[in-house]
Amino acid sequence: MSTALPDYYFRVRDNGAFVFRIDSENRQRRLEMDQIAVVKLRNGEIRPHGDRSLSPEDLSAIRDWMAQRSRTLAARDMDDIHRAIDHLNLTAHWAQSKASDEQLDEITDQMLLAMHDLRSVLVRKKADRLLKAAKDSDAS
Repeated sequence: MSTALPDYYFRVRDNGAFVFRIDSENRQRRLEMDQIAVVKLRNGEIRPHGDRSLSPEDLSAIRDWMAQRSRTLAARDMDDIHRAIDHLNLTAHWAQSKASDEQLDEITDQMLLAMHDLRSVLVRKKADRLLKAAKDSDAS
């Protein structure tokens, strides 16, 4: 295990992070975290904290973190969707084999509406992709 600390720490929050520079080379040999920026992933904004100026190294580290964080969040989104598919399958099995009439009465309408909404969105999006693909193949 490495004992070296990173140069930066990113305190994750909704839609971004607070960025801290790590300093462990001070006279007291204490670990200090100095906030240098606020990051917003949704719009790509990097705002220096207070009256600070960010160095090219700071900006590079922050942009690298933003790219990695975006990839991580996208992977989590896809994992959540794959889990939702598994849950739909498990729900179908539960409804088929284990659910009581009372349990089915409790969830049927909400489940059918959610599934109808999802189906409508998926069908519309697939049609849009097929139309775009057809236009792209006609253009080439």
